[in-house]
Amino acid sequence: LVSGSGDIKLTKDGNVLLHEMQIQHPTAILIARAATAQDDITGDGTTSNILIIGETLKQSEKYIAESVHPRILADGFELAKNKALEALDQVKLEKDVEDKELLMNVARTSLNTKLGSDLAEKLTDIVAESILTIKQPDKPIDLFMVEIQTMLHKSETDTMFVKGLVLDHGTRHPNMPKSCKNAYILTCNIGLEYEKSEVNAGTFYKSAKQRERMVMAERAITDERVLRIIELKKQVCKDGESFVVVNQNGIDPGSLDMFAKEGIMAMRRAKRRNMERLTLAAGGTAVNSVNALSPDVLGFAENVYEHVLGEDKYVFIEGVKNPNSCTILIKGPTVHSINQVKDAVRDGLRAVKNTIDDGCVIPGGGAFEVFAHNYLMKYKETVKGKSKLGIQAFADALLIIPKTLAKNSGFDQNDALIAIQEAQSDGIIAGLDLETGEPFDPDLEGVYDNYRVKRQQLHLSSILSSQLLLVDEIMAAGKSQAKQAMPMQ
Repeated sequence: LVSGSGDIKLTKDGNVLLHEMQIQHPTAILIARAATAQDDITGDGTTSNILIIGETLKQSEKYIAESVHPRILADGFELAKNKALEALDQVKLEKDVEDKELLMNVARTSLNTKLGSDLAEKLTDIVAESILTIKQPDKPIDLFMVEIQTMLHKSETDTMFVKGLVLDHGTRHPNMPKSCKNAYILTCNIGLEYEKSEVNAGTFYKSAKQRERMVMAERAITDERVLRIIELKKQVCKDGESFVVVNQNGIDPGSLDMFAKEGIMAMRRAKRRNMERLTLAAGGTAVNSVNALSPDVLGFAENVYEHVLGEDKYVFIEGVKNPNSCTILIKGPTVHSINQVKDAVRDGLRAVKNTIDDGCVIPGGGAFEVFAHNYLMKYKETVKGKSKLGIQAFADALLIIPKTLAKNSGFDQNDALIAIQEAQSDGIIAGLDLETGEPFDPDLEGVYDNYRVKRQQLHLSSILSSQLLLVDEIMAAGKSQAKQAMPMQ
């Protein structure tokens, strides 16, 4: 993708393409919006959606050329969609979604379509591990608890999984410890800086002593809060243990200096999303007042250290117990390579989440589409009237998926399709092996698609194809700006 300003973006992600490319044709805009809406909800299926909608319209064209009314085809699409959903329920595989190997297979299928095989393999384990980390029993999975942090450093294969948190800011005092072992972590939102009064007031002093006393009185409130935190540190820390403060509010230089003298590592103005993740990762409770300070509100991490890269500072919080939040640290030599990995990881995470939510998977490699085609062909024989033409068009359109897979892998489309259909007629739910071009059993090889993605695909493609076929005319909307000529007297 080349923008108007000359920025270049390389991508294989259909959602990124459709969001960023300039589309002029009204029909294409409608299809693109529908496909991106699916990606926003399920995280996958954009390219497949566009292929199926385009092929459905192409198959319909030959019937419309023979004077078949679009309404008849639309009725057939509706019947075909309902039957295809039945086929989807027949072909789905109920699995143990707690099994890491299954989740890795789902992630691998998603990532391999967007990245090179070596990098996809590396990220597969990271994606599956991060979902299992944030999963809590009887609670919906919140993908925001996986922090995706980027670092312009080394190569994409150095991307790592941190079972803890990586903050994209560091300490603000030169004498503070840069590394802490066995650290108690206080997560707080307490003002540790002098706050000016909201009332505009002028103060006059008779002597320097009076000014000194005024400044000390202003500091006294802030210093008392800092001393309460230092007192808690002395209460809980034994030999070989340390103390870390992560504050969402500000910490002024005077307070930072007091923390540094006590050997406390303090970070100010932490992002709110990191405050939520920190308590889930390291444990403890976020506090808003020094009155709530007690050993019970503290989290714990075995290792907290600062990493400086150029002018950027990162703080790693690792070695946490039973974390429910984690970080994927994406590294790469260029901004566009990092963005490519970031988009792929986001899709991989949603594919794994969908599998856990569905409790089942669908055989991949075009297996479902061929199965649905055969299922619809049998159903077509039982339908009377012209509606069967719509069923035929919809069934033939589904075959675009295995055909495209074969074409993109360098094999003959028709040979591959016939081979899969013959294998399925023998009772095997077979897909296309992209390495050999031969039919294979996706369940044995671990190639899976998401149930909800396929279901959404069938709904969207049938509805949108029907709507587009039933359009009589495309007109420019809006009132004409030209002044209408005055009528002749």
